[in-house]
Amino acid sequence: MGLYATVKRGLDALLSLLALVVLSPLLLILAAAVKFTSPGPVFFRQKRVGKGKTHFMIFKFRTMRTDAPKDAPTHLLKNPEAFITPIGRFLRAYSLDELPQLLNILKGEMAVVGPRPALWNQFDLIAERDRYGANDVRPGLTGWAQINGRDELPIPVKARLDGEYVRRMSFLFDARCVLGTVFSVLRHEGVVEGMQEEKRG
Repeated sequence: MGLYATVKRGLDALLSLLALVVLSPLLLILAAAVKFTSPGPVFFRQKRVGKGKTHFMIFKFRTMRTDAPKDAPTHLLKNPEAFITPIGRFLRAYSLDELPQLLNILKGEMAVVGPRPALWNQFDLIAERDRYGANDVRPGLTGWAQINGRDELPIPVKARLDGEYVRRMSFLFDARCVLGTVFSVLRHEGVVEGMQEEKRG
């Protein structure tokens, strides 16, 4: 993992820069759609946990009203539909709201592939990840847990999969995660909006 971890940062920076250039027309269209379909800013910024449990501000296209709870995962809200904007529903369905995180990757706060960055107050997930060394790598735009259940995963399983990613980290494994992400997004797999009774407690 040592050598690849060094090379990986350079690849991430290059890929994020290329993606920002190539996707710039789409990003501008999406930004305009967010701005003109609901009151509020284009981008949503939120404190997340980065490498070494440092904090950084993640960027997303805003998909919820400005009065939505700021530091609660959407899948744990009792009635998220009351807060999600019309364009936000589309953006979330295809994970297009995550595209501004290319800026976080370019800045070195995130990687293309890695454990998804936890909210600063998801202390149970952060502690569980400590057991597997998953807090010692840059969080990713996508990751192994993302394509194996995403929001549907209980925290111990998610942390274990994040640890498995750390152990298996390589160029080929990253490529597998990226390819798996494409198929997961197209099939809308693992996205949960709102608290589910069987996951509570």
